[in-house]
Amino acid sequence: MSRKSFRQALNEGLRQEMRRDPRVVVIGEDVTGGAGASGDQDAWGGAFGVTKGILGEFGRSRILDTPITESAFIGAAAGAAITGLRPVTELMFVDFLGVCFDQIINQAAKFRYMFGGKTKTPLVIRATYGAGSGSASQHSQALYPLFTHIPGLKVVIPSTPYDAKGLLIEAIRDDDPVIFLENKLMYDDMGEVPDGSYTIPFGEASVPFEGKDATIVAFGRMVRIAKRAAERLRLLHKIEVTVIDPRTTSPLDEDTIIEAVKRTGRVVIADEAYPRCGMAADISSMIAEKAFYHLKAPILKITPPHSPVPFAPSLERHYVPLPSKIEAAVKSLFDGSRENLH
Repeated sequence: MSRKSFRQALNEGLRQEMRRDPRVVVIGEDVTGGAGASGDQDAWGGAFGVTKGILGEFGRSRILDTPITESAFIGAAAGAAITGLRPVTELMFVDFLGVCFDQIINQAAKFRYMFGGKTKTPLVIRATYGAGSGSASQHSQALYPLFTHIPGLKVVIPSTPYDAKGLLIEAIRDDDPVIFLENKLMYDDMGEVPDGSYTIPFGEASVPFEGKDATIVAFGRMVRIAKRAAERLRLLHKIEVTVIDPRTTSPLDEDTIIEAVKRTGRVVIADEAYPRCGMAADISSMIAEKAFYHLKAPILKITPPHSPVPFAPSLERHYVPLPSKIEAAVKSLFDGSRENLH
């Protein structure tokens, strides 16, 4: 096992699946350095360098640059999936789903259902999400709740390099459309990643911290922030916290969440998505229905405000939940100081 970055883990997983299965193809903007561009090809490997070096190994028949027309290449990928290929498409920013909404939620998500289970749609759509990079409102949203809402889509949000590789390989081998979301601030995160191929099943949460006093449920980059909060709670306040990373929002590992809440009786949900109709709200509802009588304190949701992501750095720094806010939320479940969270 070697230490690799989040970016390297994704690149390695993609290469290994392309070697294993000749039906796997990559489609996206700048994945070879720019369609029709002069100069060195493979200059970028996509906007964030994840596919860098793959063109030299697999050639242009399997690495396809596209125009800046998301509706066209996502639609083409959906069609390729139902005719026998296994496309991995790169939607540069998840915010751009607006121009290919029909192709994803009205077509690819429904093919298996509408055709009576006679067709498969092994399509992976990779996209970046998240605030904190100064990319402003149109390039910084966390829109995984929108995809989670749609039957027929599987939604994956890895939080570590290890999970990124294993979940991507699982996504490529899956016969249904998968939305695979990568926080753009995590590409340089380092972690232990096996050199060989492996998969992580969908719908199985990770529990990086276990404690008896409270539970934090977090997604993607929020998992790292939740772990920092959990460490401070243990060291400074002697509060032992269970941290749950669902890994996938559809399917969702409800059992692991409910079991932890029943054991600890206190829960905070840290979600980078908007607060209204987001994953924090959805999980709060599930806990209220299935574990209400085990709660020792109200469920708390820590999210950004219900507003567009600000461009001004001074505002953006306070937009995404910080470890201190999650720490204060957990602490408030014991001392009733919730008025300080707003």
